[in-house]
Amino acid sequence: MAGHSHAANVMHRKGAVDAKRGKLFSKLCRAIYVAAKNGGPDPAANIRLRYAIDKARSVSVPKENIERSIKKATGEVGGENYEELMYEGYGPNGVAVLCSVMTDNRNRTAGELRRIFELCGGNLGATGCVSYLFTYKGLFLVPVKHVAEDKLMEVVLETGADDMEKLGDYYEITCDPKIFESVKAALEAHRIPCESAETTYIATNYVELDAEAAKKMMKLRDLLEDNDDVQEIYSNEELPEGVGSV
Repeated sequence: MAGHSHAANVMHRKGAVDAKRGKLFSKLCRAIYVAAKNGGPDPAANIRLRYAIDKARSVSVPKENIERSIKKATGEVGGENYEELMYEGYGPNGVAVLCSVMTDNRNRTAGELRRIFELCGGNLGATGCVSYLFTYKGLFLVPVKHVAEDKLMEVVLETGADDMEKLGDYYEITCDPKIFESVKAALEAHRIPCESAETTYIATNYVELDAEAAKKMMKLRDLLEDNDDVQEIYSNEELPEGVGSV
């Protein structure tokens, strides 16, 4: 990840999220439903459910919505039957794109995603066509203004995290997803605030885009984010300087 800042991508995503809060609530409740259905309704015993609930609470999803999603997963109340899928494709100039979706109709979702990719100069691909270009990691963004670099490095080294790098206004820390919770706990214990803490797919290389291709890629992201079934989007574009980050 050396040299590539993920902070701008995360901040842009958070801004888009705030602009579509109602749609976001629905997506987060789906994530809670799938986590509870696959791993059980107890957050203490189901770490994925705990992540999903924490993420929902961080954007003020009402408590009753969270509880209703869990009850739907356990069959206490009726509800849809969502499945979790990963779609892969190519954006403008061959940008690799992963789309994590939760859907109750995979044929509908595949058709909608195919249309969106083609509209933006890309195409939906087969399973495995781009996933090899990403690694699954824990990622923490710590604002530079909140902690000295040497202190943060000491904490990070103790946790066994993979890497720490200062890029712009943030320190970016990556770790094996298996130790995500322990790294998070260590940062909290030292009262080091994080702008973002998540497990995510990080690209191993990047595709540089010119201004025209960057606009197409931003349009692709916007349309995918607006799709009710799409939960997360991961891609490997490098935008030209002066173009708003995605």
